[in-house]
Amino acid sequence: VQLQAFGGGLVQAGGSLRLSCAASGRAFSRYCMGWFRQAPGKEREFVAAISWTGAGTTYADSVKGRFTISRDNAKNTVYLQMNSLKPEDTAVYYCAADSRGMQSITYSLNLDFWGQGTQVTVSS
Repeated sequence: VQLQAFGGGLVQAGGSLRLSCAASGRAFSRYCMGWFRQAPGKEREFVAAISWTGAGTTYADSVKGRFTISRDNAKNTVYLQMNSLKPEDTAVYYCAADSRGMQSITYSLNLDFWGQGTQVTVSS
């Protein structure tokens, strides 16, 4: 599976962005998908994840109520809708795919596939 993330950009605090991650290859619907981010000088951290069918989601406490993860298995794409953005959301955002379930993608960085990052910058 190859993953390509896009949709990042520069936005003012309080604004919104929607990230997309397009997957190529087989069996996209068999992977849990997740979004992660890495700010300068910090470790990569979990943001949100979604189950194979889209019925289950998990979020980092820092984004709950502001970010929404979704997927369209017919389009092999996962999305991250980011609202009420804050300067501390500034980071490179990565998407990832994992076949081992929601526990794995929520609590581990040792995942099956990673996409390249897309920069999100939130100005104050």
